[in-house]
Amino acid sequence: MKNYIYKIALVFTVIALSACSGNGQNKSPEKKQAMDSKQEINRSEEEWKKILTPEQYFVLREKGTDRPFTGKYYLNKEKGMYNCAACGNELFTSEMKFDSDCGWPSFDKEIAGGKIKKIKDTSHGMVRTEIVCAKCGSHLGHLFDDGPTLTGMRYCVNSTSVDFKKKD
Repeated sequence: MKNYIYKIALVFTVIALSACSGNGQNKSPEKKQAMDSKQEINRSEEEWKKILTPEQYFVLREKGTDRPFTGKYYLNKEKGMYNCAACGNELFTSEMKFDSDCGWPSFDKEIAGGKIKKIKDTSHGMVRTEIVCAKCGSHLGHLFDDGPTLTGMRYCVNSTSVDFKKKD
């Protein structure tokens, strides 16, 4: 049992350390698509590597994670819209965000219209529901049914996976 706990701790440490790479700035302004377009984006991984920073690529394309309690939107209280950092797809509004104290931005629902796909995730010895952008397939985080709001849901999202557009 002790060995199992050490292995789990090692996996999370490696993931957390890997998420720290990159400079956090977008390499290219052409990465954004029209946010209201329903057309799916199909790019090669080489194209994604050219468009995204190393940190964004790790989280969005390699299913990495931000270190808990460090993401730029974890404590964000401003009003606005959270969009996919890879393609600009609108995913959540600030009204959907709540404080979960889990270490990542949390939302109790998504914007209607099938903007997020849910996929069974059995990685790291757990069974979870991964959430990905329906437009570009980028990893956003995970969905849990332990939320404290009326929906009972907690969309646990990496700050690196989203861009925030402040409401004017």
